[in-house]
Amino acid sequence: MTKAKLGSIGLSLFLFIALIVWMATGDVKVAEKEAPAARETTEETLPAVQVEQRQSRLYQPGLLLQGQIEPWQSVSISARVPGTVESLNVGLGDQVEAGQVMARLSEDGRQTAVTRWQTRLRKLEADLAAARRLRERELTSESEILTLQSELATARAELAEAQLVIDHLTPEAPFDGVVNHKSVDQGDLVQVGSPMFELVQIDRLKAVGQVPQQNVSRVAPGQSVNIETLDGETLNGEVRFVASAANRETRSFAVEISVDNPERKKVAGGSATLRIALPEVQAMFISPAYLSLGDDGRPGVRHVNDDNQVVFTTVRLLSITTDGAWVAGLPPEIRLITRGAGFVALGQQVRPVFPEDERG
Repeated sequence: MTKAKLGSIGLSLFLFIALIVWMATGDVKVAEKEAPAARETTEETLPAVQVEQRQSRLYQPGLLLQGQIEPWQSVSISARVPGTVESLNVGLGDQVEAGQVMARLSEDGRQTAVTRWQTRLRKLEADLAAARRLRERELTSESEILTLQSELATARAELAEAQLVIDHLTPEAPFDGVVNHKSVDQGDLVQVGSPMFELVQIDRLKAVGQVPQQNVSRVAPGQSVNIETLDGETLNGEVRFVASAANRETRSFAVEISVDNPERKKVAGGSATLRIALPEVQAMFISPAYLSLGDDGRPGVRHVNDDNQVVFTTVRLLSITTDGAWVAGLPPEIRLITRGAGFVALGQQVRPVFPEDERG
């Protein structure tokens, strides 16, 4: 017999003897016929999430638009008759009142025409009166009276036109405003239609913008508006007009806002941010970090209900900044999950923990 065979027999004999000794010691484990009862789930074994108690309150949302501020009224005062500028009564930046004479043009013999037609009018009135007396005695015909009446009407029209020309020699301000531009100097020769002044009203302004078609139903005349200019000036206004038809190119609706400007701030013509106040709603202010998307792609928040289950409620964003977001659609009071929301599933029962519980 070889040494290899003797070694193998010896190893087998050794293992057999060791098995006999182990069984003799009584350390054999006997499997139980029944599995051990599962330990009951306790609150300590539930996954913990940190929550904060949040309550909704009244909030007035706003619709933000980019718009333009314009003078309430703006008019270009032009020459209505030819002539030479004899005098200027106002200068750039002057505040004028309605009816104030702004300049005077040369008469150039126009008063003569007024005098001539005034004389002609008095003569025709006297002739007509005499003809009517003769008609009463049947000493003149009715056609003679009609001729005189026609000539009298023509004379009156000519006199009115001649007087109007005289009035146009002294152009007046049509409303209270500020001279924003002057196109003539004393001695200039102007023709009919030559621009002379630009007059603007700035104690009252109007802001104009475009409302997207999805929001136009929320805007109506009478709503208050906050206007903020690029240099930080703030003004208050009120929606005055909302277009009934959309712009064909932008599919948005024009809106016009009346803005009081008693201090006559120089903001007309500039850009501004318009915040139209919308009706108040119940809303909640939360950090944008607590917003997530549901299966339908709409935003919402996770919170814990009365049964300590994780639920997801879709919300409507009213406004959002880096500081926080105002959202609507949540119950009046919730336990908002602020930590651990990503480690639990919807419908799962959890152990809500308030920050003060962790400190205690």
